[in-house]
Amino acid sequence: MAIFIKKTAHNELYLYMNGSLIYKRWLDTGASKVFDVMAYDKYTLTSIYDLAKENSPSDLIIVSAEIRLKTTEDGGRKTGFISGYRPNHVFEYDKDGSFLQTFIGDIIFKDQSTIEPGETKMVTVRFLLNQAIEKYLKVGQKWWIHEGPTLIGEGEIS
Repeated sequence: MAIFIKKTAHNELYLYMNGSLIYKRWLDTGASKVFDVMAYDKYTLTSIYDLAKENSPSDLIIVSAEIRLKTTEDGGRKTGFISGYRPNHVFEYDKDGSFLQTFIGDIIFKDQSTIEPGETKMVTVRFLLNQAIEKYLKVGQKWWIHEGPTLIGEGEIS
């Protein structure tokens, strides 16, 4: 995935992902336009890295969870992922099956280098506090892990 940010001489900020314009902001007025809501929500509202760098750890909600990745044969990823991975976290779907909202959170683990398709592991998930996520975070709460529209796994808060 390639993310490219460009600021013009007219004080406009453009954000491209994989060559497609997903966001534009007029810096003088603060007005902005989102061209791809799913990509914008996942990658540009706030980043875990920026939040951890600029703010205190109290700006994160940290939970322990068990995650289960779907196998490749069941439509999951073809490869595993490393600690720090930031998929879409979905707690509710609309009646038509679309996401009501996706949440930003990274998945952290210590005792292994990757989590592979078909595996179940205990992990730490760090969610940003600037989202209305608190109502979902209780022991036993299940959620779905997505890469864009593709369901790759599920989690349960322990």
